[in-house]
Amino acid sequence: MAQVPQIKIPATYIRGGTSKGVFFRRQDLPPVAQEPGEARDKILLRVIGSPDPYGQQIDGMGGATSSTSKTVILDKSSQPDHDVDYLFGQVAINKAFVDWSGNCGNLTAAVGAFAIASGFVDPERIPDNGICTVRIWQKNIQKTIIAHVPITNGEVQETGDFELDGVTFPAAEVVIEFMDPADGEGSMFPTGNLVDDLEVPGIGTFKATMINAGIPTIFLNAADIGYTGTELQKDINSDAEALARFETMRAYGAVKMGLISDIAEAAARQHTPKIAFVAPATAYEASSGKQIAAGDIDVCVRALSMGKLHHAMMGTASVAIATAAAVPGTLVNLAAGGGERDAVTFGHPSGTLRVGAAAEVVNGEWTATKAVMSRSARVLMEGWVRIPGDAF
Repeated sequence: MAQVPQIKIPATYIRGGTSKGVFFRRQDLPPVAQEPGEARDKILLRVIGSPDPYGQQIDGMGGATSSTSKTVILDKSSQPDHDVDYLFGQVAINKAFVDWSGNCGNLTAAVGAFAIASGFVDPERIPDNGICTVRIWQKNIQKTIIAHVPITNGEVQETGDFELDGVTFPAAEVVIEFMDPADGEGSMFPTGNLVDDLEVPGIGTFKATMINAGIPTIFLNAADIGYTGTELQKDINSDAEALARFETMRAYGAVKMGLISDIAEAAARQHTPKIAFVAPATAYEASSGKQIAAGDIDVCVRALSMGKLHHAMMGTASVAIATAAAVPGTLVNLAAGGGERDAVTFGHPSGTLRVGAAAEVVNGEWTATKAVMSRSARVLMEGWVRIPGDAF
């Protein structure tokens, strides 16, 4: 029987922050996939190697974790005063769907460099040496992000001495500014409260801070759910019952935040909201063996992504952490010691991260004006990805 041969699609495999993803220019995708729809999703699923009932993504570019099952599509921006449109697709590992409901803050660190290399940034705005400011339109959440990309001899500088916990080797520092980072329409605190009682039938009622900043996130107190806030991946990801409880809590939180109307819808919206838990600063040993002293951090935070405890911290969740910490009275703020602050250093499974945020009350409601963090990015491979021609 005749078989349909493979096709090849120009692509670049890039590490951004503590994530990795396959980057495409929109014009390089097959014509049928240059617009949203089933064909685009099928192509991205096949590229990454999903759905994989074995959970390994052996027959694709994915790395069998939420941090490495990611795709990005970039295009010359259609928005005034922006350079590039950035669309992020979180690919499920063992299910046949791509979640377009939120941003990836880690891969944002690579968007500016890829935009420059792809010709999306006016050459007159790229210095021979210095910093190139790339104006990014994040299409998933309809927000502006500014990336400050180092340039040496007219080209993106990727090597450097900036160290990021969760990434083995140092690289060049990329400063990212998330402008007006409240995610989506409506209030930054969608329930109108800094702290709510989240009732989860069959599990319990928990204090929760639910915030739309960077990415919709539900914060719980670690002690309330039986944790210390110093857990590593092995402590939670091997516990199927615990993961099921977290997913149930996430589903009920999503309903309370107005993101879905029924908990059954959460299964098709795994990327958002995130669920995280916080605890006062406590000494612990990071996954690398690095000793984190209580004095090194303001607060301990652990977050789940796509149903598993994240190995470090999602960039968008880092924005949520910093923004919540800047608002007196939230669970994150209280765990960090309370009071007013414009930055927070938090401990995560791989180490620590400092993130800045500014929040203020406008017309009686809290709003975030900006969040800032440093990340790094590096091209790992470029060329073509191949998929069977009948995959879509």
